[in-house]
Amino acid sequence: MSDTADAPVILSNRPGSFAWGVLSERHPALIGRVRDAFPYGPGQHRALDALLAEITGGVIEPLGPDARDRERWEAWDRGHVGGSWFDAPFLWAESYFYRRLLDAVGYFGPGPWQGIDPFRPFKRAELGTEEAAAELAALDRLAARPVDEQGHALLQGALWGNRADLGFHLLSGGAAADGAGGPLVADDSTALWSLLPAGGGNTVCLVADNAGRELVPDLLLIDHLLRHRYAEHVVLHVKPYPYFVSDATTADVIDCLRHVRRADGVAGAVGARLWAAMGSGRLVVRAHAFSCAPLPYAEMPDDLRQDFAEATVTLMKGDLNYRRLVGDRLWPATTSFAGRTAYFPGPVAALRTLKSDVIVGLDALTEAALDAEHDGRRWRTGGTHALIQVRR
Repeated sequence: MSDTADAPVILSNRPGSFAWGVLSERHPALIGRVRDAFPYGPGQHRALDALLAEITGGVIEPLGPDARDRERWEAWDRGHVGGSWFDAPFLWAESYFYRRLLDAVGYFGPGPWQGIDPFRPFKRAELGTEEAAAELAALDRLAARPVDEQGHALLQGALWGNRADLGFHLLSGGAAADGAGGPLVADDSTALWSLLPAGGGNTVCLVADNAGRELVPDLLLIDHLLRHRYAEHVVLHVKPYPYFVSDATTADVIDCLRHVRRADGVAGAVGARLWAAMGSGRLVVRAHAFSCAPLPYAEMPDDLRQDFAEATVTLMKGDLNYRRLVGDRLWPATTSFAGRTAYFPGPVAALRTLKSDVIVGLDALTEAALDAEHDGRRWRTGGTHALIQVRR
């Protein structure tokens, strides 16, 4: 973990910064959307009002004494409770906000709202769009192409599917969330495929990010890996409870599998294969508590480390996983990706559209050209650029 390990941690206390916008604009807007999505009772409305007042002008309050994971969050706290939301590390503040939001709506119970995902209406709505239907229909045309071309297209689909992030829509208005992606700021896709020779008995861990229209391309890629023996087994890591608006849970995996199975043509066959792969154990879903931790993967527990160590390669999907993989700090963009991920217990690849300030692994000329073309640092947060980075 060398490479300027003292780079400043990203906070949210600079007005106009991306992190400040998330806490001051995205989170209050999300509380309003969640309130309107369900017929919550007076208790939930009072709790949501209190959380809104706290995040906009109060101090960070602890979890209640009966919270099932109170001890875990006390260990993760590092002294932030009692201070300003804006002075806590951005990653920690975002994570704790979503934990508190679940408390406000009664997700952890006891009560009638226990286990009701407050974000599920948003996630499921994506699957009913014309865009989602068109993406599945495109598989009929793709099936006529050579296998390696199919793999390239499905990898790109999984990469750019991250633009469907619902939380990002709240901040960007969705302007950058649709359409084809642009050139990659880093592209190690050749190195990624070289790690997965067909018939090599490989195991792939895919750490999912968002549900809906992002998780479907992930599943399509998984089917390709299994069908053509680039992987004998795939372990799909999802969140153990709703998180970051659209992050995938096991329930979201089932929703997406049913959506694909119901489709016509090639997509329906893909859905049937994936369903069977779960039944045979070739595709396994796991949901580790650390997946919702406000900490970098460098602090992962031993059992999760062992899971990744046993994989031929671990694919980290999305922006949040990237921030946790390299550390949520203002690294110089030329910081080595291999250096920042040297702690990881096996080969790792990042598939990410850029939606936050964190970036490593670029050369100086690429960074300068992007800054000049896009008026400073906005290319880092607009969702218009992407990368595939690999550390063997």
